[in-house]
Amino acid sequence: MEPTDKEQKIISVFGDQSTSDVVVRLRTQEGREEWMYCHSAILVKNCKYFADRLSENWPTCQILGSRNCVDVNCQESDFNYYVNVIRYLYIVDDDDDDDDDGSVDNLWHGVRNNLGSLQVAVELDCPKIVAACVRYLEAMAWEENEEEEILKIVPRMGLQAEPILARLQPVDQSAIRKVFLSALRFATSFPPSAMNDLKSSAQEQLDYMLTEDDDSPLLIVDDSIILGVKECVKRLFSGFNNSLIHLLCGSTESMSEAGNVSFRSYMTDLAWVCQVLSKLEIMRDFVECWFDASEKIVKVVELEGSATEVIEIKLRAVEITSKVLEAIAYGTVILPTAKRLQVLKLWLPFVRVTKPIIDSAMMNSENAVLPKMDGEMWQSMESSFVSIVLALPSGDQAVLLTEWLENEHMRYPDLTEAFDVWCYRSKVARRRLSLLEDDQVMTNSV
Repeated sequence: MEPTDKEQKIISVFGDQSTSDVVVRLRTQEGREEWMYCHSAILVKNCKYFADRLSENWPTCQILGSRNCVDVNCQESDFNYYVNVIRYLYIVDDDDDDDDDGSVDNLWHGVRNNLGSLQVAVELDCPKIVAACVRYLEAMAWEENEEEEILKIVPRMGLQAEPILARLQPVDQSAIRKVFLSALRFATSFPPSAMNDLKSSAQEQLDYMLTEDDDSPLLIVDDSIILGVKECVKRLFSGFNNSLIHLLCGSTESMSEAGNVSFRSYMTDLAWVCQVLSKLEIMRDFVECWFDASEKIVKVVELEGSATEVIEIKLRAVEITSKVLEAIAYGTVILPTAKRLQVLKLWLPFVRVTKPIIDSAMMNSENAVLPKMDGEMWQSMESSFVSIVLALPSGDQAVLLTEWLENEHMRYPDLTEAFDVWCYRSKVARRRLSLLEDDQVMTNSV
């Protein structure tokens, strides 16, 4: 009487020489060899490669009496994966097809081991093992080097391995927009202090989404993004203005611990969001809001307090003002003459007094906790000051240059270039105007 399936499973134990009817002889070119005592019923059922090799259409040699012998050649680097896959044929055979308990899932020892077994299972055409490998890889987190290996190997495996690549497919832009706007709202909010690291991480990822490096930016900016960003900036400035009023009109206590912490947080967020707006090229609203608040900002920043706290606030004020001045100087944002002159009258005195304080603090090891200032920022801000001065009427330039020449802090910002241009323009102004008048007379006579 033929044995039942249950009886067959019981007696079919991998490596059981007394019951095996097939020897799989695994060989490498380097001479490594291993004999594995197997059972044709298991091999044929779970592996098409062995089903073909043990069929009547494929002649096999016989060794050790009635045992068939199947020679399998492989690379040395794949040897252990072949041994594992042949062992796994016995384990997947124990799984009921209609009630897969995933008993093979706990056999994988990491992504790389699984990936090696997957390649062998695909080559030998072992569908159950392939499915188990795919299920494991699809569910596991990958290291970057493992992901690169997966991208080299898996795409060649066709439809059966597609689930592995699902997480690497390009994301729909609508989903990216939702993630961006949600992250932006969180990055410009004031969560509990325990969540500050999460907020900083969100800001970093938002910067990355907008960065164009070897790849194009992840986010495609459209009207909905612009609107969402402007709403966040508007809300941020609203809270910032309330904080300014609170500090200017509040009690001594309100200007100390709690008030300063809130104000510093707003300044830090405004410095960050300014960079985002620069990348999106939508600085106008920010510049207008900063201009409107500038007088209050200067007054608050000049209030007394803890040295480190005050310097940090001054530093943030300078950092933001640098971006604002750059937008004005290079025409990104067009302001009328009166506003440009007011910007200079407010921020030139502040910056020239503040730079030595910040430079001194940066050299002090006790202030190592302060954010580092980029040296190029000071140079860029100086160039912005010069450009804005040169764009003013000559009379206003004269007033600003006179104040600069009489100031003890004239080394920064250095307005020498603006002074040179003003002198030249002033000297040739009459000649140029007379030539212009002569041209107008000749035009009218014609």
